[in-house]
Amino acid sequence: MVKVKEPEQIKRLIMSDDFRHKRIISISAHIDHGKTTTTDYLMRRAGLMSDAAAGQALMTDSDEEEQERGITIFTSVVMLNFEIDGQEYLVQLSDTPGHLSFTGEVSRALRASDGAVILVDALEGVMTQTETNIRLAVGGEACKPVLFVNKVDRLINELKLPPKKVYERIDVIMAKVNALIKKVAPPEYAKEWRVDFKDGSIAIGSAKTGWAFTMKTLEKKNIEPIVVFEKYNEGDERWLRDNLPLDDALLEMIVHHLPDPQTAQRYKIPRIWKGDPETPAGTALLACDPKGPLLGMITKIFVDPKSKRPTLIGRVFSGTVKSGQTIQLVGMKQNVTVKRLGVQEITDILPMDEVPAGNLFSVFGFICPSGESFIEPGSDMPGFEAIEYVSEPVVSRSIKPIDPQDIAKLGEVVSKWIMADPTARFTHDRESGEYRLDGIDPLQIEILTKRIHEQVPIKVSEPIIVYREKITDRGDEFHTKSPNGHNRLRLYVEPLDEKSIELIKKKRITADQNARDRAQVLRDEAGWDAKEARKILDIYESSMLVDAMSGVQRFERIFSYLQTTFREFIDQGPLAREPIMGVKVVLTDATVHTDPAHTGYNEVATMTSSGLNMSFLTAKSGLYEPILNADIKTPTETQGGVIKVLTGHRGQILSIESEEDSVTIKGTLPTAETIGIADEFRSATAGRSFFGYEFRGFEPLPGNMQEEKILEIRKRKGMPDEMPSLSSWSRYIYKRT
Repeated sequence: MVKVKEPEQIKRLIMSDDFRHKRIISISAHIDHGKTTTTDYLMRRAGLMSDAAAGQALMTDSDEEEQERGITIFTSVVMLNFEIDGQEYLVQLSDTPGHLSFTGEVSRALRASDGAVILVDALEGVMTQTETNIRLAVGGEACKPVLFVNKVDRLINELKLPPKKVYERIDVIMAKVNALIKKVAPPEYAKEWRVDFKDGSIAIGSAKTGWAFTMKTLEKKNIEPIVVFEKYNEGDERWLRDNLPLDDALLEMIVHHLPDPQTAQRYKIPRIWKGDPETPAGTALLACDPKGPLLGMITKIFVDPKSKRPTLIGRVFSGTVKSGQTIQLVGMKQNVTVKRLGVQEITDILPMDEVPAGNLFSVFGFICPSGESFIEPGSDMPGFEAIEYVSEPVVSRSIKPIDPQDIAKLGEVVSKWIMADPTARFTHDRESGEYRLDGIDPLQIEILTKRIHEQVPIKVSEPIIVYREKITDRGDEFHTKSPNGHNRLRLYVEPLDEKSIELIKKKRITADQNARDRAQVLRDEAGWDAKEARKILDIYESSMLVDAMSGVQRFERIFSYLQTTFREFIDQGPLAREPIMGVKVVLTDATVHTDPAHTGYNEVATMTSSGLNMSFLTAKSGLYEPILNADIKTPTETQGGVIKVLTGHRGQILSIESEEDSVTIKGTLPTAETIGIADEFRSATAGRSFFGYEFRGFEPLPGNMQEEKILEIRKRKGMPDEMPSLSSWSRYIYKRT
């Protein structure tokens, strides 16, 4: 446990309205590029660990699973106070994971941050997760970046590169990072936010050894860069740590190049909040006003590994949150009480009576999903935009309690973990009776199931790939009847346009949104007809249910049953009971019997399900598979072996970039083909390649594989061993007599 050093100073700085001396930042990088080792030195500088432990203790990897695997899994938050050039600063820092499995943790940390320290391994260079983090930080959350090129000692010790070649390698990294920044940064800041060694926004060094410098730190100490090579030749690495300490260089960049909360909110807020900036609430928000209306966001749920007690961590953007007060959760539409308030120090909490705008905070007393906005009860202030995630659940494992009596408890435990990590999904297959946990990749599911098993003993199946079912054309319109023949429904399905899907993913439009507000967004941003935009019945996942009926009586009586059936259909399509994506269901007519006894769930669900499934099958439907972007760096002489492995697994080569004695091969790879491929890459390159993955999206499974894969999945799920056809539902087609 980290004990807070100088807690009264931390409290004073939290309460201070001197924003110029506050920074809220995240450290982000590709896996194993050195984030947590780097964070150690900032912890040492703040007095939270010894000089000898810095770079070795990996203190923010506090979880046993992180220590065992040697990777960061959960974002750690810590309050650090420093004296720099005679002035006191508070740095509120998030050490984020670098593995593909945990990009959701990165997205949530960046929502609460104003700046980002981007780390790049000097030997591996800019990798897939580096690119993802820059897009998330700079493009998605408007976090101004600085760059730390780490592990420069590897270029000197392992590659034996002369100074000129080392500088060239660093220049290449800088150019790639700046190209990404230019591409994704807010246009007005694309030039200002580029990193440059000359202005001190780039540091180079070695977190392992504990040294680094910026141009500014060299100028202050009147040291030439060549001294690094001289000291390594002399075997005097200690001199570098003593005279060019890593924390000096990092703090130099953080203080002089990353913004304070008040400055950052002026441009960050318009990107993450769609309220009116001209209102008093909007003005307070842009000014980060502690006296304004309360608006904040829960960005992380820390579940204590031992007690399993959830602590909610977030940021106050406007107003002041107080211990004991009641707040309103915008998405959940409920009021909750702040029972205990404080600020986070990794696993410990420093209690606070109140936390004003421009600070991170921790709270006990209630549970809600990560990404939830909160306001004062009765306020009509809109919440924040949804946090955007770069990956979707594509790997699944079925889970069930060892003791059947624990089924209810299992649901409660899993729901807590899904709230903590909304990139995962938990569903119940009614037909098989199985509970299914879907995640980004096998590692994420493995971590989640271990956590769940600690609270509810469970049986877990082997991981399987989750596909998607999708249509590319409008389906036939079907007129169906209920089993008792007293009710009828007419509908068809068609692909939902990409812009509307994007609005759903960003939660710009939701099922429970005010119909008029939702219609305006659809008209203005997706080009919908004004009349149709006002008749949205439901929005679920990336699909929509639309009312195109007129003069239908008693429809409200059957709507809840119809909505349930629509959502079950989206969860499990007719091809192989895989999730459906991007479908617009249009209801054109309905007949509802006058007697409620004839409009029960089974009657409504049967005729609705029949119409949905038949129309879907006539709409050029197919199975789509998850695809990854692959990035492999390898010595030039092993290029052929890497290409052979990649193409042998249905991979596509997108580009090959040469760089001195190595090449970077960028391509795509089906997720289903990645099992064991890491070992093949290592074998083909004698262990000399570096590789990474990034979720790309879903693409059609090749035509010659469609039927085979559909039948394989159907067999695994206990479905009839034949391709689906209209005959399964045709008896419910209504025919006039």
